[in-house]
Order: sequence, then C-alpha cells, then structure tokens
Amino acid sequence: MIPFLDLKGLNAQYKDKLIEACTRVIDSGWYIQGNECKEFENEFAEYCGTKHAIGVANGLDALILILRAYKELGVMKDGDEVIVPSNTYIASILAISQNNLVPVLVEPNIDTYLIDPIKIEEKITSKTKAILPVHLYGQTCDMDAINAIAKKYNLKVIEDSAQSHGAYYGEKRSGNLGDASGFSFYPGKNLGALGDGGVVTTNDDTLASTIRALANYGSHKKYENIYKGINSRLDEMQAAMLRVKLKYLDIEIEKRREIANYYMQNIKNEKIILPIQNSKLNTQNYSNHVWHLFVIRTEKREELQKYLLDNGIQTLIHYPIPPHKQNAYKEWNDVSYPVSEKIHEEVLSLPIGGAQSLEDTIKIVQAINGF
Repeated sequence: MIPFLDLKGLNAQYKDKLIEACTRVIDSGWYIQGNECKEFENEFAEYCGTKHAIGVANGLDALILILRAYKELGVMKDGDEVIVPSNTYIASILAISQNNLVPVLVEPNIDTYLIDPIKIEEKITSKTKAILPVHLYGQTCDMDAINAIAKKYNLKVIEDSAQSHGAYYGEKRSGNLGDASGFSFYPGKNLGALGDGGVVTTNDDTLASTIRALANYGSHKKYENIYKGINSRLDEMQAAMLRVKLKYLDIEIEKRREIANYYMQNIKNEKIILPIQNSKLNTQNYSNHVWHLFVIRTEKREELQKYLLDNGIQTLIHYPIPPHKQNAYKEWNDVSYPVSEKIHEEVLSLPIGGAQSLEDTIKIVQAINGF
C-alpha cells in the first residue's frame, strides 16, 4: 500500500538528530518556556522574515489568540465581522466564532481554490474589521489585491498559514504578508512536530507582547495577570523537534515540488482536473507553491478513490463537507455557496511527501491514467 503520507518514513530521515534533541530537553530539566522554544521562535521568525514568532499550543490557538489580542487592544469588539473563505478547513472559522466575532464567508476562485479578491469587497460592511485569507493547499493568496482592499477600508489582514510554511509571495514568505499570521505544526504539515504545536508571526511589537501574555494565563510576570488569558504554549520537546526539522524544510519542499511536477507533466486523463497555479505568483516550476497537498478534481471522485485503493494507493479528501454544511454552523445549512460546494464534492488529495519514492509516484500516475 502506498500511504497518503508516510510520517514514520519522513521522520526516520532525522531520527538520530531528533533523539539528540529529545535527550537535550530531558537533560536540561526545563520543559516549558525554556531555551528551545526561545531559539525556535528566533529561528522561525528569521525564516519567515518577521520580527516576532510566538510559540503556542496549536494552529487554532494561534488564530484565536491573534483575534483575541486585537479585541484586547480595542481594534475589534464582540459582533464585528471577519471575512474568511467559504471552502477553508473549519478551524479558520472557529477562531472567529471563539472570539464572539462574526465569520463572513466569501467564495474562492474555482481554479486556485483560494479566496477570490473580487468577491471580498462586496461583503465589506461597517462592522468588518479584518480579512482572514487562507493559503490553502500550500499556495499563497493574491495578497496584493487583498492588502489593497484592507488598506482602502482600514482592515487588518490575518493570514492562515497552516498549510503554507515556506511559500513565497513575491520576495516575502507566508507569515510576513499581512498584519499577523497563524501557523500549525500538526505532524502532517510540511513543517510538522511530533505532536501538536503552533506559532504566531507578526511585525507588530504591541500585538506580539499582548499575544505572549494572553497565551500565558494573561501574564507577563508570574502571578501577575493583566488579562483573562489561556494556557497555550509550545512546549520544549516540540520546539526542539521543530528546530531540527526547520533546517530541512526547504529540502522537504523541493521533494514535494519534484513529485508535484511529475504529476503535472504526466497525469493525462480527461476525467481529472489538475491544480492551477496563480499566474501572478509563479512563472517557472511552480516555484512558490509548497504543495502541502496535491489536490485534483473529478466528478467521479468516489469511483476514483475506490479504484486507487484497490490498486494499493491511499488518498484523502480535503475536505468532504464545507463549513456552511456542518452541524456546528447549522444556521448556515440552508445558504448556498455553489463554488465551495462543487469543490468539496470533487476534490481528492493524492499522496505527496518527502519520503515518497519515484517508483511510487510513477505507480500513482499510471493508475490514474488507467482509470
């Protein structure tokens, strides 16, 4: 069986260095808010090109804390609106709801699956305070257009970079394209921990300081609490693991690009719609896409997925049910977002990852072409 993502094989490449990092943490006797987290924050901020990186417990918390901090700073208040794509993973929307803010869904571009800037402006009201673009599947959104709209209406731009570690937009990386950004280090991400983890990046000193306090029980100084905060901290063990893997992130991305290029050049089946890249961002070899996921579309998804499984190939669906059809948001269940619904009915994610062999990639292409 060709797995969708061979995490064991991926991490085995760095096993000795991961064990060394683990041992270093154990021997230090310091397991929360120690040197490993500080060093990872510095290294990840440098990688993204931002002034600050604040380690938190997971990617959802990263987004929740950004919005919460803006509320504490008086930028937002209960009932304000945040524009978000309608075809994202539900976490992007949960972060808004968790802060008693109102998610306003905007349809994506059917070709790139990214939020469509043309449709953003018509959803802006007097209550709109932010745009939350999601760099879905590993490709950055049209940030020139989004930032121009945000500037026109004095809105904050909060990137959901959970799937776009290392992706560029022009000369800047994801995480440095708006006012703040939330990353996830869920194990399956391009930069994945061996557990859960997340980070906030920003160039805003005041925002960074507020988030640090909020994530630490609302405290900058032990036992002195200035906010009603939460406990959301990147632990030393995961920070140490991430420090190891960050050194190899660009190599991992290049491996994914090689697989994606092979898929793009060799999948020849009229039933399959291949990914389309934003022509503004990429000129040669899909250079700015980091291919967290390689997502195809077909009206024969169930048949194709079963066919591939019968041929020893595991695939996944990201995501089968759009947020507005989830029971969690049953107030939206009768609303129609036709582009998102079409995407969610047709997408299928093919195996892609740093441990995937050329032989397996060839087998996958041959199977798809034979469908």
